[in-house]
Amino acid sequence: MLKKSRSLKAAFIGAVSALALSASVANAEMLELEKEELKFGFIKLTDMAPLAVAYEKGFFEDEGLFVTVEPQANWKVLLDRVIDGELDGAHMLAGQPLGATIGFGTQSHIITAFSMDLNGNAITVSNDIWDKMKPHIPKQADGKPVHPIKADALKPVIEEFKDEGKPFNMGMVFPVSTHNYELRYWLAAGGIHPGFYSETDISGQIQADALLSVTPPPQMPATMEAGTIYGYCVGEPWNQQAVFKGIGVPVVTDYEIWKDNPEKVFGVSNKWAEENPNTHLAVVKAMIRAAMWLDENNNANRKEAVEILSRSEYVGADAEVIANSMTGTFEYEKGDKRDVPDFNVFFRYNATYPYYSDATWYLTQMRRWGQITEAKPDSWYHDIAKKVYRPDIYLKAAKMLVDEGKAKAKDFPFDNDGFREPQTHFIDNIVYNGRTPNAYLEKFSIGLKGKQQVKGTEVADAK
Repeated sequence: MLKKSRSLKAAFIGAVSALALSASVANAEMLELEKEELKFGFIKLTDMAPLAVAYEKGFFEDEGLFVTVEPQANWKVLLDRVIDGELDGAHMLAGQPLGATIGFGTQSHIITAFSMDLNGNAITVSNDIWDKMKPHIPKQADGKPVHPIKADALKPVIEEFKDEGKPFNMGMVFPVSTHNYELRYWLAAGGIHPGFYSETDISGQIQADALLSVTPPPQMPATMEAGTIYGYCVGEPWNQQAVFKGIGVPVVTDYEIWKDNPEKVFGVSNKWAEENPNTHLAVVKAMIRAAMWLDENNNANRKEAVEILSRSEYVGADAEVIANSMTGTFEYEKGDKRDVPDFNVFFRYNATYPYYSDATWYLTQMRRWGQITEAKPDSWYHDIAKKVYRPDIYLKAAKMLVDEGKAKAKDFPFDNDGFREPQTHFIDNIVYNGRTPNAYLEKFSIGLKGKQQVKGTEVADAK
């Protein structure tokens, strides 16, 4: 179903045009747009919220943009439609522009100048698996599990499956998804091998203790309920949906795996960006304003955001389910609702800034699991990050908003060089420094490093 702009271009004729544009030009001249009518794609997840809000609150229209937003069947269809020009841009997985640009899967130069959110995912297991895990999880004084729950508690369950000759199947949403890398990171931190990719085997299941495969987000709960998978990593509302349906238990959030990790980005083809530079700036301006609205006044607007997202043309899940995570709480086991104020972050902590170090982290995980098959120097990681992530465009849009009086300069990292300081908040306490990706890879006991390559089913040093 399409969601069309409330005002069509034809309505902006004569006096109507003057009235509609007057508010926009009060503080600044409108950008000279190369293209005004745009179509954007998204997947039905709560972190598409900046797109929905930019549309519903009129931020796109303030920039002279006439936007249609359209849900897509899956991440591959969404990417393909951006590449072939059917979509002008889309809500994308943070790793998607990187994967496309380096040629893992579909080859195409995709860029992002806007990070859509931080956090927002979780790992859920079925009730049966949860019952098997519980004896291995420390308890609080009130009997509730101590969080974060580590994959150490899942390891004996997987070993039991192995002893019985049964595969342990888990779902994630796409091979270059944040969910794939977060699930792999959590499993490996608990001594569970999530499997390698190779040039000839892109299943990602070489040497795997847990077999990870792709399942579209909205289908996760039903697939687990059917017994096809025993757990999954997905964004909201599909973890909370498992709780509401009584079929599973979210055991850990990505906030607990990597605190304030980047989750989705807004992606466009590099060709489109070069042909439509002013239009691109206008889009980024509108989405920055949407992100600000989502987080302002201590998340005061989240209830309205929940109502918007619950509509069928957006996420289409019950408002109560969406609110469980969007309003600062998260429910793990039924009745175990805890305060997680930063489960969804859209603007604070420079959430919208596309950091080179974030891009580099995803590239390290692609290398760690064999999607990048050969050793690369640190300079290669940084060159790809700078080719795909575009803070220069972001900061230009941010400065325009500051000059227009619609944003404050202190809220943007104008003096940043694109790299975060070394990050310490990982579930395994390993420090990540985006400036030294190869040294980072050396720290892991499970995963490729140095000159290692996967040949057949074995790992060997390249000669």
